[in-house]
Amino acid sequence: QVQLVESGGGLVQAGGSLRLSCAASGRTFSRYGMGWFRQAPGKERDFVAAISWSGQSTAYADSVKGRFTISRDNAKNTVYLQMNSLKPEDTAVYYCAAERSQAAHSEQLWYDYWGQGTQVTVSS
Repeated sequence: QVQLVESGGGLVQAGGSLRLSCAASGRTFSRYGMGWFRQAPGKERDFVAAISWSGQSTAYADSVKGRFTISRDNAKNTVYLQMNSLKPEDTAVYYCAAERSQAAHSEQLWYDYWGQGTQVTVSS
């Protein structure tokens, strides 16, 4: 069982930056692939970024490539999402998730555990 708690969301102006963190419980964090997803009001939850258990493999949605960076610190049981050059369309609730396959999948069906989410609002 893995419990995930996101933090770091907030209100930022367009062009600004935020860093989200996702702290995981449990001693087996390093065995999980991790992902970030987001859900805007009235829309489905979409993939943002993913990272394999080792950190050697990453994947990004086209809409965030070059602006967002996913990373992890297995010693701290934490995965991060650095978000730069934020746009109003990045406004959403951001969720982190963990998958036992250890890979960096973009499909939600791979993910076994989900956090409660953190709100990111980008003003124009």
